[in-house]
Amino acid sequence: MQFHDSRRAIFIQWNLQGRPSLCTNLVSIKNYSSATARAGRSSWEIGSERIQKIIDEMVKVMRNAPGVGLAAPQIGIPLKIIVLEDTNEYISYAPKDETKAQDRRPFDLLVIINPKLKKKGSKTALFFEGCLSVDGFRAVVERHLEVEVGGLDRNGKTIKVDASGWQARILQHECDHLDGTLYVDKMAPRTFRTVENLDLPLAAGCPKLGVC
Repeated sequence: MQFHDSRRAIFIQWNLQGRPSLCTNLVSIKNYSSATARAGRSSWEIGSERIQKIIDEMVKVMRNAPGVGLAAPQIGIPLKIIVLEDTNEYISYAPKDETKAQDRRPFDLLVIINPKLKKKGSKTALFFEGCLSVDGFRAVVERHLEVEVGGLDRNGKTIKVDASGWQARILQHECDHLDGTLYVDKMAPRTFRTVENLDLPLAAGCPKLGVC
């Protein structure tokens, strides 16, 4: 999942074989047109050196982009792994009234393998969101305000995350990638726009931003 900071750009690095390189260089983020950006299918041994290197690489790519979340399929790896992190620095780039409305708070790095997401309650919210695989664009997406995500940490230990607000949105966004879904598949009609036009008023008939 992406946030906008005009001072930084996504770093793309490919090896000589034209495939994403692991560990020695940052891998490129797969574009929305790539099938691997939409689904994770393989199953590898948790705790293996290979998995640990993939996780480390995912964190590097996410932070370098910069973004607040990344799913393994976005870098061409068909595994059910997500990483996410939001910092005070990232939050400071957005207007305070916006982050307050989004209930956006910093949280430490989370690595979740084989995540299983459960939506809690009936409350939802409509906000713009972006994606590192659909760079330069945003759209309004309705998401649940609270979720519970179970899975394994990078060492194979069972974890459970109860999240609300913006963190819950990030978790839903990244878990969608593992099911082959992008935010553009769920966006509200007539809200898709470039980052440069993000501040323009929504078209007549579009849903109002905020908690539903």
